[in-house]
Amino acid sequence: VSSAPLASTLYHSNDFICGSDALAAKPQNRHRSAKTNSEGKYVCCSMILNNNKLPNLVGFLDVLNHFVDQPLKLMWLDMSFNKLKSIDPVLCKLHELRVLYLHGNRITKIAEVDKLKELQHLRTITLHGNEIENQKGYRRYVISNLTQLKMMDFSAVTRDERVMAGIWRHSKIQSKGTKESSHD
Repeated sequence: VSSAPLASTLYHSNDFICGSDALAAKPQNRHRSAKTNSEGKYVCCSMILNNNKLPNLVGFLDVLNHFVDQPLKLMWLDMSFNKLKSIDPVLCKLHELRVLYLHGNRITKIAEVDKLKELQHLRTITLHGNEIENQKGYRRYVISNLTQLKMMDFSAVTRDERVMAGIWRHSKIQSKGTKESSHD
């Protein structure tokens, strides 16, 4: 295990269609001082895979393991402007993730956001530019399910939004309980 700080960012913007495409390419590195370990893996805390053509994250952990010294310590991930239709549960293995950019994809079901609940350190998310953005209550839904968020779609989550999302979440839970007890 490396003791060097995780400080740099890998950029992997090409025309990747699947994870194996990324394995064959050399990542770009904005910071010339970026460190690599004895195996040639980058010691970094962020990865940018935006502007590709990825429809899913099959093989994503393989890509991370191939290039990154401590992949499960990734804190910032940019998957914006791909062709993702869902939020892959593989993202939940990145327990240290604090920033996740998913804007400009093809996510259609708002319930996909629920998969990210276990990312307790997640503070910033972008989802605009997906079809879910057009669903009624989109922002409130995301804030009520990811209660630790500080920023959503490049806009601060306000105290009032947090309060309203809590009230909305509470009413949904009560409504669900009432429906279940009426079916008994």
